Amino acid sequence: MPRSGPDLALRQVPTDALKTLLRHVHHGTIELPLAPVPLVAIGLQDQVERLLGAMRGLESAAVRAVLVAVLAERLEAP
Repeated sequence: MPRSGPDLALRQVPTDALKTLLRHVHHGTIELPLAPVPLVAIGLQDQVERLLGAMRGLESAAVRAVLVAVLAERLEAP
């Protein structure tokens, strides 16, 4: 049976898009909790549905934690 849920959605988001979002969260240049318009404004219009599906309603610290965890996992992978 195929997996579904937020973790599947983030697996489909390119690493560069996650890095872009993390950079904006870190610098405070994106409104949180996440919403479609701010994501489009930073060039992530192709990833809005996936990002919101995984992180809708999360505050800054939680968004940062998710992004750092996903990026760390990807960077560790051979």
